[in-house]
Amino acid sequence: MEKAYMALNITDSNGTQALNASAKFVATPEGTALAYGSLVFMALLPIFFGALRSVTCSKSKNASDMPETITGRDAARFPIIASCTLFGLYLFFKVFSQEYINLLLSVYFFGLGVLALSHTMSPLMSRIFPDSFSNKQYQLLFTQGAEETKEEIVNYEFDTKNLVCLLISSVVGVWYLLKKHWIANNLFGLAFALNGVELLHLNNVSTGCILILSLCLQVFGTNVMVTVAKSFEAPIKLVFPQDLLERGLEASNFAMLGLGDIVIPGIFIALLLRFDVSLKKNSRTYFYSSFLAYIFGLGLTIFIMHTFKHAQPALLYLVPACVGFPVIVALIKGELTEMFR
Repeated sequence: MEKAYMALNITDSNGTQALNASAKFVATPEGTALAYGSLVFMALLPIFFGALRSVTCSKSKNASDMPETITGRDAARFPIIASCTLFGLYLFFKVFSQEYINLLLSVYFFGLGVLALSHTMSPLMSRIFPDSFSNKQYQLLFTQGAEETKEEIVNYEFDTKNLVCLLISSVVGVWYLLKKHWIANNLFGLAFALNGVELLHLNNVSTGCILILSLCLQVFGTNVMVTVAKSFEAPIKLVFPQDLLERGLEASNFAMLGLGDIVIPGIFIALLLRFDVSLKKNSRTYFYSSFLAYIFGLGLTIFIMHTFKHAQPALLYLVPACVGFPVIVALIKGELTEMFR
């Protein structure tokens, strides 16, 4: 999932500068508003629900549901690893055939997407199925060695509802694999983003600040990021057509938002929600302030991009907003020391 964080930019409809005289498509004001409004709405969904699910996940005693914790050392190394990965992908697309690379990536993300979407749908399916539904339990167990030295390699428990989720997700996966339709892409993208926000936990606010502030240094490699985002035929970005009103579901001129612009601020916002819960004051002040800050930062990104007709690195605007708003609230409430403890 880490590689899905690399496309960190909002770009124009077909990935080119709007001032390019050779562009054949000019979006209508209505189409542009619909596309950007839909991207903002889709970005908010995994952050909000992923943050809520992260609270439940942090309290889970089931080993399979335990989150991956990001420490301060991980946060310091992540931008370096991310930069190397991004530049490596950039070189791959420059040297090797884009067609074969995307074929390999499509198969890889098909498997990841099916599992991510299935995990995302699981709580919903539990509510949809009636209590009378015969929900059988299964266990997938792989061991190594003889009886006395037997070691578990895989021990996965699931039920009939999980199998239904897996079947539905597989249908979406085949649709994406065969058609690369933007709706299937978005279903996988939303699932990746929600799982990332839910399962990737920062161990404290200081670590979160180190991570997202250091990632701001990457945004100046805009050309590299835009090139990878346009070439990478994988659900690592959310897209919405600006010509939907003219061409319907067969529209092909897209605005896009990289999953990194959702997951990176999202795991910080989820951390602040868990911090709110830990205060035991029945208040979600830090969560709502950072959530509103994210909306403000994303709106500012779109406004500047639309004004200057050029792709913008969203984290450049999202990070100061998502960090600054909660810090100001903590200063006002006199809880800054407690926040960074």
